[in-house]
Amino acid sequence: MDELNDNETVENQEGYVEEIPGVITTTSMAITEFLKKTKAQDLINWGRKNSLWFLTQPMGCCGVEMIATGCAHYDTDRFGIIPRNSPRAADVMIISGYVTKKYLPALNTLWEQMAAPKWVICMGDCSISGGPFYESYSTVQNIDKMFPIDVFIPGCPPRPEALLQGFIELQKKIMAKKDHGTDY
Repeated sequence: MDELNDNETVENQEGYVEEIPGVITTTSMAITEFLKKTKAQDLINWGRKNSLWFLTQPMGCCGVEMIATGCAHYDTDRFGIIPRNSPRAADVMIISGYVTKKYLPALNTLWEQMAAPKWVICMGDCSISGGPFYESYSTVQNIDKMFPIDVFIPGCPPRPEALLQGFIELQKKIMAKKDHGTDY
């Protein structure tokens, strides 16, 4: 039922389909497709771009730089980038530093608890390629195969300015509709 009908169809007690005259119905899929083709999607993406709330889970050296980015000198609040402690209130996950095999199930749980659309920023050499822990028995390699990474921020550890630049790049991807956010 991709197009609008002039009459709503309902099923009566006997299982027969009846039409209600004068009532127009549609499906949620038709509404989604309509929004994707209009300027309303640009307005929605503008709102998403200017309210990126990131999940605070500092790991390793990169975690210190992530915390410093939220402090007064860099002040991410002026960009609408606000740290959140709950995955249900966040829409950006920052994977900062190394990820151990023991921590990976908890990281997957946090990812699943985040509401769609959601994005991932991979920060630091340890999270991108393993860094000095490359091919270690306890660290996870190739995190990009487990999460849809939108922005990579290289460095050991990357400076707060680099994290701000990473957020700006994510904002550009959201406005250009070329991000890895879930299908919205």
